[in-house]
Amino acid sequence: MAARMRLRRVGRKGIPLYRIVVADKDSPRDGRFVAAIGTYNPRAEKAEDKVQVDVEQAKAWISKGAMPTDTVRALLVTAGALPKA
Repeated sequence: MAARMRLRRVGRKGIPLYRIVVADKDSPRDGRFVAAIGTYNPRAEKAEDKVQVDVEQAKAWISKGAMPTDTVRALLVTAGALPKA
């Protein structure tokens, strides 16, 4: 299984809210996923409330070969799960 770490939209119309999930690369955006490792709320007022990630789980999935998308990579750097590149 080629795993990807990506955003899955769960918010309603006009109020975006995303879950950071690990999914098979062939799954649809909002389809089946393997694990949910965090959330991203772009409308949060405070910067620390925008991204919430289980850092240990994120590092474990990366060590297993899961590749984050560009957006998720930036969010993981913000959360401290990945070093700045």
